[in-house]
Amino acid sequence: MRKRIANYIQDRRQILWSQYKHLIPLVLYMIFYMTWWTHLEGAVTTDFRIIHMEIDDHIPFLEIFIIPYVAWFAYVSVTVLALFFRDDTKKDYYRCLIFLFTGMTLFLLISTLMPNGHQLRPQVMPRDNMFTRMIAALWRTDTPTNLWPSIHVYNSLGAHFAIARSKAFENHKLIKLASMLLALSIILSTMFIKQHSFFDVLTAVFLAIVMYVIVYKRNHEATRSTQENLSLTQE
Repeated sequence: MRKRIANYIQDRRQILWSQYKHLIPLVLYMIFYMTWWTHLEGAVTTDFRIIHMEIDDHIPFLEIFIIPYVAWFAYVSVTVLALFFRDDTKKDYYRCLIFLFTGMTLFLLISTLMPNGHQLRPQVMPRDNMFTRMIAALWRTDTPTNLWPSIHVYNSLGAHFAIARSKAFENHKLIKLASMLLALSIILSTMFIKQHSFFDVLTAVFLAIVMYVIVYKRNHEATRSTQENLSLTQE
């Protein structure tokens, strides 16, 4: 009886390990990222490069966009976990992690070597409502520093690319469309609630396009080339 119980426990451990070992790089990286980011938020307060473009002065303050801005946290998290919990999308899961972690690490390095911030936030809220109070609460915990490139923008595109290129969602056009619209609304929200300059958004989009080519396009071409070579060999 004891032997059966011991074997059962051992089997369960092996199953749990095989299922959840893929979470280790995600957990370790998030500890690393949050530690570094928290340090930057406390260290970069006054002496930093001001980021500003003329177009920033013409972008209106629209507090309702706090909704998609906050939805970003769930959007990226749910995308990563959706890929993780499917056995047939582990490759897609790791591609997504590579995409996200690369951009986030570059962001940390840029913020460390070239401290940056902006002065776009209004001194007084133009209106008093639930949304402006949510933004005020956000601003109390999130300083207008360490902004370039925008991780909100970069990771939104990373989440959408992961959904668009994953086997898990290849037959779900509505999910892909909803993902695209949500990613777009999040990108716009970063400017409408004065969290980022247009420059932060442009550079994040450029970085995301470069990483898309590296992580998805090149990988796809390499896989297709391998399949063609195998077909020729079999013939």
